[in-house]
Amino acid sequence: MSKKILSASGGENTRLDIYLTLILPDLSRTQIQNMIRDGLVLVNDQPSKSGLKLDGSESIEYSLPEKEPELNYIEPEEIPLDILFEDEDIIAINKPAGMVVHPGVGNKSGTLVNALAFHFDNLSDINGNLRPGIVHRLDEYTTGVILVAKHNKAHAHLASQFENRSVQKEYVGVTWGHWKDSEGSIDGAIKRKRSDPTTYQIDESGRQALTHYKTVNQGSILSEVKFFPKTGRTHQIRVHSASMNHPIFGDEKYGGSLSKAKGFIPEVTSTLRQLFKGINRHALHARKISFQHPSSGESIQIEASIPDDIKTLIQGFDLIHG
Repeated sequence: MSKKILSASGGENTRLDIYLTLILPDLSRTQIQNMIRDGLVLVNDQPSKSGLKLDGSESIEYSLPEKEPELNYIEPEEIPLDILFEDEDIIAINKPAGMVVHPGVGNKSGTLVNALAFHFDNLSDINGNLRPGIVHRLDEYTTGVILVAKHNKAHAHLASQFENRSVQKEYVGVTWGHWKDSEGSIDGAIKRKRSDPTTYQIDESGRQALTHYKTVNQGSILSEVKFFPKTGRTHQIRVHSASMNHPIFGDEKYGGSLSKAKGFIPEVTSTLRQLFKGINRHALHARKISFQHPSSGESIQIEASIPDDIKTLIQGFDLIHG
């Protein structure tokens, strides 16, 4: 993202969002308001609100979001898909690590959407031609269940369930450290980090986020944890777990890198390094999702088995804790 600074001179008695819409005519007012909400606009070095009345003396710093790639259509690519469930309304995919969900800056091909375009003729277009069927997302290196809608009616029904927080999600992760409480909740609003807009942090001025957790296999160095996010903020589980001083193993962005292996006896450090090489990503998997079927109304539960790299990591607990 590119950062720019401008003076509010000439914007006296004008709302912040309206003033920026005049200054940045290529962006809609909604886009401007989203930038302000996400902390990409600072007034006198402080986050602000769209309705702020300017007096003309302010200094405004803003970061322009990356533009979507200029594509007219999605190029179908013959990429294998692990289909967990399919009927006339929905598809459930077991997304592998390293697969981006839809094209974006730096990822114009090789995405889940490119694969879907090859395997399926008809998908919902509520989110536009570049995101056919996409109802929700998973991070690039998070594996597990992701739902795809075949038509707009199914998409709208599923999107409403996500918005109403009636979709039940279960993730499995491996974290650093021994949790004080074997289960509990993490309630912390999340916002983009000012110094790095690709990173998120706990910030009371951000968007409300809630994650329940339950430890499964606790160790003094690593622990297996189930996470049940009630909201769906970007990087939510990773940020929340790190906020408890238990970053996800392998999550370099949020403090879970191999540098945490320092200070143990040589044998343990060596084993941790081998486990890190074996997974080479953050150890987080969307294991299960439960929702109401958009046509039948029945309760559906879809599960994706824990991938081999995380299984091997968990099996290595005995070596480092023994």
